[in-house]
Amino acid sequence: MAVRWYVAYKLSYRDIEELLAERGVNVDHATLHRWVLEYAPLLEAVFRHGKKRSVSGLWRMDETYIKVKGLWFYLYRAVDKYGDTIDFMLSEKRDEAAARDFFNKAIGQHGLLEKVVIDKSGSNSAALDNLNWQLWFAGMAAYIIEVLQVK
Repeated sequence: MAVRWYVAYKLSYRDIEELLAERGVNVDHATLHRWVLEYAPLLEAVFRHGKKRSVSGLWRMDETYIKVKGLWFYLYRAVDKYGDTIDFMLSEKRDEAAARDFFNKAIGQHGLLEKVVIDKSGSNSAALDNLNWQLWFAGMAAYIIEVLQVK
C-alpha cells in the first residue's frame, strides 16, 4: 500500500511514514525508498500487462505544447472514439520523427488502428504516410490507416 501511495500521489517518503504511523505501522522512510525501488517496476509490469479494455480502431490524435519544470515540451496524445486515453508522449521537437515515434509507441501497445483524425499538422500526416508506406511494402495493404485531417 505504501508503494502504491508513493506512485499514485505526490507524497514524500516521510509523508507516507507518517500515514503508516497513524495506522500503527512503524516504517522508516529509507525502508520505504527501498520498497519503491524494488516493487514499483513489478507494479508497473502488472498494470501494463493486466486486463485492460481494448481501444477502438478510431483514434483522435493531436499535440500541444506544455511547460514542464520550466522547459517547453510537445505533448502528443491520442484518444479513442469513446474518449479513453490511448497513449501520450512528451517530446522536445515537433517533427515527423517525433510523431512517428508516438505512433510506433501507441501501435506497439494497442495494435493497428483503422482510422485516425488529426489536425492540419504536416509532421503528423508525414508520419502516417510513412507508416502506411511501411504497411504497403510489408504486404499488409489491407491494414492501411485511413487519415482524416480536420482543422
